[in-house]
Amino acid sequence: MPPSSDLGRALCIITGASRGFGRAVARDLSRLVQPGSVLVLAARSGDELRALQAELTASEAGRAGLKVQVAVADVGRTEGLETIIRTSVEAFSEDMDRVILVNNAASLGDVSRFTRSFTDMAEVDSYLSLNVSSSLCLTARVLQALPGRGGLKHTVVNVTSLCALQPFSSWVLYCTGKAAREMMFRVLAEEEPELRVLNYSPGPLDTEMQQEARSRTADPDVKMSFSKMKTRGQLLTCEESCAKLMKVLLEDSFSSGAHIDVYDV
Repeated sequence: MPPSSDLGRALCIITGASRGFGRAVARDLSRLVQPGSVLVLAARSGDELRALQAELTASEAGRAGLKVQVAVADVGRTEGLETIIRTSVEAFSEDMDRVILVNNAASLGDVSRFTRSFTDMAEVDSYLSLNVSSSLCLTARVLQALPGRGGLKHTVVNVTSLCALQPFSSWVLYCTGKAAREMMFRVLAEEEPELRVLNYSPGPLDTEMQQEARSRTADPDVKMSFSKMKTRGQLLTCEESCAKLMKVLLEDSFSSGAHIDVYDV
């Protein structure tokens, strides 16, 4: 089947939308949805979100009828999830044919230590709350608040990583979080075959998180591999990787629940 030229009239909810890959996703989705669509941009940084909202509202898509709403929210807290859901439900209209949820918000965690140093349950729980519990509970809340009635389709994207599949020394929190998240969305795909569920791995991106990885990683070999990627120009821009994600969404031929890496596209 040939790929679609657009993603329909959609409600798009994007977490971690204020910078990096989430911001690139918001920009690309704004160009691929039909007039009458709404983007709900969620992140903790209100100023950066409002700047992106202004940019997209003034863009060609904005002038053609795209609406952009902002939800200043910490997804690691219940109140943050409630803010995103409230904003999304208010933005939804019955003439929309698709809900697209992009679970992008994440943190690297403390990569300056090894597994045997993580004795504090509160520290680990806090990391998992932001990186695992939040994406499960937000996804469940979106599916409950906006059920698939009258032909409404749902696409759920989890921004994953090679770290979901492969262990990296001194990255115990990040690898654990990514692996748990990916399995969660694979289970969802098994349970609800009418959903389109994608685990998209954007590859090594030239972002603040990569900079943190290069400066703070405890394992010298892992640290060196990230530094070499930077010096050899092997890091991808968020825009390069996001273009591949959009291609996957438009073609819509992926197996629901699949892990698709940027280099597979």
